[in-house]
Amino acid sequence: MNVSGTSAQKYDRAAFRPTYGFWADFIHPTAMAEGALYHTLNTYDRARFTFTFLQYAAHVPNGDFVVFLRTLLQLPAAAEYFPDLKLEQGRICKIDTGGLVPLESSSSTDLLMDYFNPSPTEVEDTEVIQAARLIHWAQNDVAHRDAQIKVGIDHFQSKMKTYAKWYPTLNGAPPEICLMIADIHHQGRAKVSTVLLALQGANPLIELLKIGQSQYAERIATLNKEIKALTADGTFGSLKYDAASNAFI
Repeated sequence: MNVSGTSAQKYDRAAFRPTYGFWADFIHPTAMAEGALYHTLNTYDRARFTFTFLQYAAHVPNGDFVVFLRTLLQLPAAAEYFPDLKLEQGRICKIDTGGLVPLESSSSTDLLMDYFNPSPTEVEDTEVIQAARLIHWAQNDVAHRDAQIKVGIDHFQSKMKTYAKWYPTLNGAPPEICLMIADIHHQGRAKVSTVLLALQGANPLIELLKIGQSQYAERIATLNKEIKALTADGTFGSLKYDAASNAFI
């Protein structure tokens, strides 16, 4: 794990609001729940390798970590940090003596996980080196940090379109309801059926905050705290989600 750092190494929604508008605020509670540090790292769970202020996970094909790494490999510093990786036809490939070896596809990231963390049972030199590369890059290149933000906001924006189809009542819903659903699915702590049931309650926000409470009490307390802060400072105001434009208006 690498979950400690300074405030300068942590996501600041105000710094990105000029570029991304309210979406910079929308991802804030989840960022805080995920550690918010640009070098946040863990290699101990089923994802095998999780990185960034929103903890992008390497085990999901075409998921946030894969999209993020593809983005990194297009930056000027990519050849310095990962000289053995290359994008080929939109896929992350390893440069080998026999040619390019794809590390991910639409159905698997097994080889990509092996590249970053060969085994979940011990900490190998490979795992340490790959982690150190990403941490150093994040701490020393603003382009890396900007890529984290762009991928994260693009991901949440895209997912909101999906959630609006799953949960029609999100059209016209306040931001706190939407971001709770986004966080639940980002972490993967509940199925659609569970969320649908919560939305039918007299107080949907309270019901959504109850999901996973016994297992993730600290995370949910953080979300609740940040939602209250964003409400108190007027960030949420009278905004409502508009499914047609995929925006809060």
